[in-house]
Amino acid sequence: MTKPVLLMTRRFPDAVEARAQRDYVTIPNPADTAMESAAIVAAARQSGAEGILCAAGDAMGAATLAALPESVRVIATFSVGTDHIDLGAAKARGIAVTNTPDVLSVATAEIAFLLILAAARRGGEAERLLRARQWTGWAPTQLMGVTLEGKRLGILGMGRIGQALARMARGFGMEIHYRNRNRLPAEEEQGAIYHDSDKGFLRAIDVLSMHIPGGAATRHWLDAERIAWLKRGAIVVNTGRGTTVDDAALCAALHSGHLRAAGLDVFEGEPRIFEGYHTAPNTVLLPHLGSATVETRDAMGFRCLDNLDAVLLRGEAPLHPVA
Repeated sequence: MTKPVLLMTRRFPDAVEARAQRDYVTIPNPADTAMESAAIVAAARQSGAEGILCAAGDAMGAATLAALPESVRVIATFSVGTDHIDLGAAKARGIAVTNTPDVLSVATAEIAFLLILAAARRGGEAERLLRARQWTGWAPTQLMGVTLEGKRLGILGMGRIGQALARMARGFGMEIHYRNRNRLPAEEEQGAIYHDSDKGFLRAIDVLSMHIPGGAATRHWLDAERIAWLKRGAIVVNTGRGTTVDDAALCAALHSGHLRAAGLDVFEGEPRIFEGYHTAPNTVLLPHLGSATVETRDAMGFRCLDNLDAVLLRGEAPLHPVA
């Protein structure tokens, strides 16, 4: 049996690439960076690719999908989010699209809590102070942060990641509040306090952790008006989608002192980030590390391949379809 041709737009973990090479004729990306739209189309046409293994940030808009050869039957994205793929265009072309749910919740929640801790205790500033050789010794008032015990953590988007974060935060003695499209069953709430309005939610909390999807409906959800609803001295953390934050408004609130700190793992337009973050006080900035553990990235890749196998090797429906 001839192996199907699989175009891989990124360099993926070794275990994932080894399995892909075992079962497919793989067309690798020779660079460590994302392939441009034209390169994806050219590679797919030249190889006669039947499947594409891509990742968040890859250019899979309507124009790219329209230009793909008829041979492409399925796109598996190495991510939960699908903002980078025009799902309507894929459906119109009859191309199945799959993602990687359920395998990165704990890893992303860990990064969210890392950012919460680092922002609250000014870990980013402290590390930069030492690296700049500017530390002159311990002082009673140096880099004083705030303790998390007894603080109210507000989780925006109480899905799997939000619930994993809530479990971690309870261990630090935090009170859990959440804002969600729908209230969770009591067994999933685990005592968390539900809010049915943005204003009531934001006014009640000390720390905001954002876990909502991207897209037009949530673009710049955290804007100047909503930031003003937060308590003075609140902390903002985002490990969801960079597009959900108005960067200029967030930086202005940090400079004014309305917000105590911010911890960000995702950015609008990444890898380029809003210039104001480079000078904003008490910010902890990470380069999109939410799922970056060996265990999680392997699991994501295997989930992609499970979906590709279903369509291309067995002629079945994909296991985790989004379009």
